[in-house]
Amino acid sequence: MPVEIRRRDLLALTGAAALTTGAAACGDGTSRQGGGAEASAELTLPTYQPLEGLAPDLPGNEEGLHNVFLKAPEELIATTDAAPITSGEITALTQTFATPPTPMGDNGMWQRLNEALGGTLNLDIVIDSYPEKFATILASGDLPDLMWVPPNQGIPNVGPMLESQFTDLTEYLSGDAVLEYPNLAALTPGSWRTAVVNGKIWGAPIPSTPFGQVYLGNPAVWEEVDGFQCSSAEEFLDKCKEILIPGKRWALEPFLPNAFHMFGEWFGVPNQYRVNEDRTLTAAAQTDEYLETLEYAQKVFEAGAFYPDLNHAETAQDFANGSIAALVSVGPRGASEYRQLNPDLLADILVPFSAVEGRRPVYDMGYGTVGFTPFKKTDDEGKVRELLDLVNWLSAPFGTVEYMQKNYGTEGKDYEVEGGNYVQIGDAPADVPGLASALNIMTAGEGVIYNTHPEDSEYIYGKEQELLELMMRRPTNGLYSDTSSSKGTELNSRLNDVRNDVIQGRKTIDNFSAAVKEWEEGGGKKILEEFAAVLPEDVPVTPSTSL
Repeated sequence: MPVEIRRRDLLALTGAAALTTGAAACGDGTSRQGGGAEASAELTLPTYQPLEGLAPDLPGNEEGLHNVFLKAPEELIATTDAAPITSGEITALTQTFATPPTPMGDNGMWQRLNEALGGTLNLDIVIDSYPEKFATILASGDLPDLMWVPPNQGIPNVGPMLESQFTDLTEYLSGDAVLEYPNLAALTPGSWRTAVVNGKIWGAPIPSTPFGQVYLGNPAVWEEVDGFQCSSAEEFLDKCKEILIPGKRWALEPFLPNAFHMFGEWFGVPNQYRVNEDRTLTAAAQTDEYLETLEYAQKVFEAGAFYPDLNHAETAQDFANGSIAALVSVGPRGASEYRQLNPDLLADILVPFSAVEGRRPVYDMGYGTVGFTPFKKTDDEGKVRELLDLVNWLSAPFGTVEYMQKNYGTEGKDYEVEGGNYVQIGDAPADVPGLASALNIMTAGEGVIYNTHPEDSEYIYGKEQELLELMMRRPTNGLYSDTSSSKGTELNSRLNDVRNDVIQGRKTIDNFSAAVKEWEEGGGKKILEEFAAVLPEDVPVTPSTSL
C-alpha cells in the first residue's frame, strides 16, 4: 500500500504547523462578502453508504480506527461496471511526493491503467512549487479538466476562484444523489465537509488518516534509556539529554512546529480551539497551556536536543540509521514506513502523557483529508458525469479491483502475490510509486492499514486504540470563517514566526504575548466570533485540563 505522506508541506494537514489556524486554507475559502459559513453549515452532505463485501481482518469504527488487512484479500470486489472515460482524454493537474514516475509513453503501468479507464488520463504532475503552477494555469484560463486544490499550500481567495472557474457539483452529490457513485458514497461525512465552500460541494475529498501527528522513536536508540514512552515532560527531556552524542546523534528532528505540537498535547493545549461553557471559542495560542508549552520547548532547544540544521533534508535516512532518534509522522501508520530504509525498523509510537502531575493530556485528531479536486467550469452535464464516473473509479478503496489497478498495477506485470503480500515486479519500482502518489493526491478512498509485515499492522492498530482514548477533534472541522479566508493565513504566519523565534531564544514569552494581542486585533477576535456563530450544538465543551 502507498506509504504515508511525510513532506513538511503536508504535515500541517494533521494540525501541527499552526495551532492557531481554523479550518485548513481551502476549507476557509468562503466568500469575502459574507454568508459562506452559514450556507456551508446548512448544506445536506452526501449520504454515507459504506461498500458491502469488504472483509477486514481487524475492524475499524466510526471514531476513526482503521480497518486492518493482515494479508492481501483473496478476492477483490469490483465497484464499477464500465470504463469511466468516454471522451478519449481527461486532463488533470496534481502533485507527487515520491520520485517522479516514468513518462506515460514509456510507463507500462500507466498505459494499462488507461486501458482500464477506457481512454487517456493525461496528468500534469508537479514536483515542487504547486501553488505557483496552480496560479500560472489559473491565470492562463486554459484549465485542465481536474485541478487538485490542496488544503495548506496558501491558495488564495478559494471561494471566489471556485465560483468563477469551477463547477458546482452540489446537485450531483448532495444527499442521496451521491448513491449513483458508490465509492464516493463510501466517503465519510467528515471527509465531505472539507470539500464544501460557500454552501456548495466542489469536488470529492481526498481522505488521509483521520488521526493526527505522532512522535515516532527509533527503538534501538531509546532502549538505552528504558524506552521512548515517558510519564512527564521532564522525563522526556532527561532522556533526550542522555541519548545525545555531540556531533553524532541527536534526540529530535529539527522541524520545530511539529515538535511544539507534540509537546502541546502533553500540556493539554486544545486542538486549535477551546470550546468554552458559554459556547465562545478560545484559540490555542491564547491559553495558559500554550505558554507553558512554549517555555518547555525553549528548554528542549537550549538542551541541544534538536538536530542543529533546521532545514535538514535527510531526516528520514538519519532516523532510520539512528543518528536522529525521533521524528514526527503524519499519523500512526507511518510507524512501518521506515522499513524501506531499514528493514528491521518498526518505529515506536509515543502515546501522549501528562506533562506535569494532574494534567490531562490530549491527542489531536487530524483534518482528515488532503483537499479536494474540482472540475473545470462547464454546463455540459455529460462531461460532468464523465468526470464523476472517473473520480468515483479512482476513489475505490483497498480490497477492490479498481484500487489495485490504480495503486499496484496489473497482476503478473506490475506485481505478484507472494505469501499473502503484494510484491512489485518488472519495471514497477520506477513506474508505480510516483504515479500512485500523484493519483492519490487528487483522488482516494478511505484509508486502511495494510503492510507486508502483519505484525506492524497489529501494532499500529493497537496504538490507534490507545490514541483514541485521548482524542480531541477540532471543533471547527467543516465550519468556515470569512475573515479566516481573507486574513487567516497571514495572521497565523506572523504569530507562528514569533513562536518559532521564542523557541530558539531569539524572542521572549512577552514578545509572543504581544504577538497574540496583535493577532486578536488584526482579525483573530473576529475569526473566533464567526466560528462560534455557526458552532453546532453537538460539538462538546472542551474538557478541563485537570485530571
